[in-house]
Amino acid sequence: GATLAAARRGEPWAQRAFVLRFQVVVHRLCARMLGHAGRERLAEDVTQDALVRIVRALPGFVDDGAAKLSTWVLTIATRTVIDELRRQRPEPIAFDALVLAGDDRADLVAERRAIARAIALAVDELSPEIRAAFVLRAYHDLGHAEIATALEIDVGTVKSRLWRARAALQARLQEVRRG
Repeated sequence: GATLAAARRGEPWAQRAFVLRFQVVVHRLCARMLGHAGRERLAEDVTQDALVRIVRALPGFVDDGAAKLSTWVLTIATRTVIDELRRQRPEPIAFDALVLAGDDRADLVAERRAIARAIALAVDELSPEIRAAFVLRAYHDLGHAEIATALEIDVGTVKSRLWRARAALQARLQEVRRG
C-alpha cells in the first residue's frame, strides 16, 4: 500500500515502518540458518545487514503479483545468510526445546539430547544452499514454488535439496539409534 510506496521512494518514516514489519521474520530466518548456540550476536548482525540490503533494494521491487513481498524479503535475507555461511563454518544449532520437551525420565532425556546433537550436526554439515532450502521449508513453512522463487532455482532443484537434507538427517538419526 501507501507505506510500501513511500518506503520505495526512500521516505525514512516508511522505511522504518517496513523494517519493523519484517524485522522479526528476518531475524528468525537468520538465527535458524546460522544456528543458535552462542551465535545470537552474529544473527543480530546478519539480520541488520539483511534489512539494510532489503531497504536498499526496495526501489527495485515490482509489486506485480508475481512475487509476494514476504517471499522477496526472505529471498534477500537468505542470500545474506548464505554469504555469511560461505565466509565461515557455522556452529551447531541448539535444539534445547526438543531435549526439554516431554517426559523427564533420565534415559529419555539422554536419548533426546543425543538426537538433538545428531540433528544439529547434520544441519551444520549441509551446504549453505541445501541448508537454506531446509530452513525455509522446516521453519518458515514455504512451499516448493516459494522456496524456488526465494533461492532463484527451479522447483526440481528445491525438491532435490530437500531430499538431500532429509537423507542427511535420517542418516544421523540412524547413527544415534545404532550408537
